[in-house]
Amino acid sequence: MKRSSGARLYAATAVGVLSLALLTGCSDASDDTEDSGKDAGGASASAATPTPAAEALTSAALEKLLLAQGDVPGYKVDSGDDTLPKSKSAVKTDKAACDPLAWATAGLAPGDTPANASNSVTEAKTPGTAAPSDPAAGLEDAFNVNLTFVGLSSYEGDGAQKALKAVSDGVSACAGGFGLAADGENTEVTKVTAEKGSGLGDESVAFAESVDMDGEGTATFHTEVVRKGSTVASFYTVNFAALASGKETTIPAAVTRAQVAKLK
Repeated sequence: MKRSSGARLYAATAVGVLSLALLTGCSDASDDTEDSGKDAGGASASAATPTPAAEALTSAALEKLLLAQGDVPGYKVDSGDDTLPKSKSAVKTDKAACDPLAWATAGLAPGDTPANASNSVTEAKTPGTAAPSDPAAGLEDAFNVNLTFVGLSSYEGDGAQKALKAVSDGVSACAGGFGLAADGENTEVTKVTAEKGSGLGDESVAFAESVDMDGEGTATFHTEVVRKGSTVASFYTVNFAALASGKETTIPAAVTRAQVAKLK
């Protein structure tokens, strides 16, 4: 699986998933043909809908709004406690304007709020059919899982709108790339591109990050941030087998729809 080292690096630094998806390597998931409406030539944000002043939900309240097992048929829901960064101080960029992008990708609040919760959603995979005599094929099949990280955050007043604007502004300001440091690893994002989002919620921002894979080319990662009222949801999906083969992985539409539907 060529480029796996680069895939490990960005996954570990961006979402803290190295120990979950690469050291254990046997998550259960299945292929999903839906996507998040990605369109490289599309707008970066849907039109914002004015929202009355609101009070922020607590982190405990956000935990109850996260997707739970059974909310998305065909998907397994796990706690993000052991796989995602615990605080923004663990995820740093070399350009302040790019911080909201890195935070959203890591399941952290892209705006200024202490109210944050996150987890991960994996497609329920049927056992692979690779022959026992072909361990390489079996390993690749084990890595062929779509793992989506979901982050929720809540804000006082117009804080949620400001958070979306910070992400949208970051997409423009960081178009030429930025450096990312997390968990003792350094990664170079070479380009950020605005994409067409799902159009869910009151407004949304979607973007793609091109990431240097340890000098073995680049890989593209997709993130979407959706606001519904005073709550903001972020989505980021990674598939290590796809990365190793040079393919892109889109965010499952079933996951974004189900999560946004739970928001108040």
